[in-house]
Amino acid sequence: MRIIVNHLTRMQPGYICVAGVDLHTGKHVRPVQLGRLSRTRLTRFGGPFDIATLVDLGRVEYVGSAPRVEDYQFSFDEARPYFVAAPHDFWYLLDHTAQRRLADIFGPDLRKHGGTCALPLGKGSGSLGCLVPAGKPELVMSDSGTVRLHFSDGAFDVRASVTDIRLYEADQKTPRTAVIDDIQRRINSGVGVILSVGVGHPWRKPDDPDDTEERHWLQVNGIHLADNPVWQDNPMGVALVGQAAVIS
Repeated sequence: MRIIVNHLTRMQPGYICVAGVDLHTGKHVRPVQLGRLSRTRLTRFGGPFDIATLVDLGRVEYVGSAPRVEDYQFSFDEARPYFVAAPHDFWYLLDHTAQRRLADIFGPDLRKHGGTCALPLGKGSGSLGCLVPAGKPELVMSDSGTVRLHFSDGAFDVRASVTDIRLYEADQKTPRTAVIDDIQRRINSGVGVILSVGVGHPWRKPDDPDDTEERHWLQVNGIHLADNPVWQDNPMGVALVGQAAVIS
């Protein structure tokens, strides 16, 4: 199975989550393995995973269940990067797979909870997708360093946690404020935006006594801008840049 990576997500420090679009089916795939996926699997450390990279996962086994219907187990030893998609091809892929409504990605069980959205435990038609937001999203950073994105799809107006690993330092906690400011400046100037969105593992807010249930909470896994869609985590660049992906 071959995917073009378009979700690159920070987890707990030292760990990541990756997902991409299967070029054969056009559907999202989340490669998973027994145990958590180490940060050392990123391209910057010699691994195969970075934004816009075509990765051959080798043999896979479907292990999905709602809402994580995209999960395929793979062996890291078989995963191989081939090339980085040309910017226009990667943007076409994002746009071709993007929806205009969150409910079209996650299904009708998606509900507003507080300032964001969530799926009930074990519900939903999917956990990954791309969204063309309505209007201009706004990045908001709290005093505690939490980064959220305020955006709308025309039906839901939300402030969702941003897990895009490119917006954080190597500790996966400290926001890269200069990067965040630059992204917002370009959005405000009218640059096109496509969001990689997902819902996380079941979680209950520990500081909210009224929240008694675990839910799959909405998060923003990637912020892609039309003026530089192939923006990667690898600070040194990738030797495979320059070849174009064949996208049907």
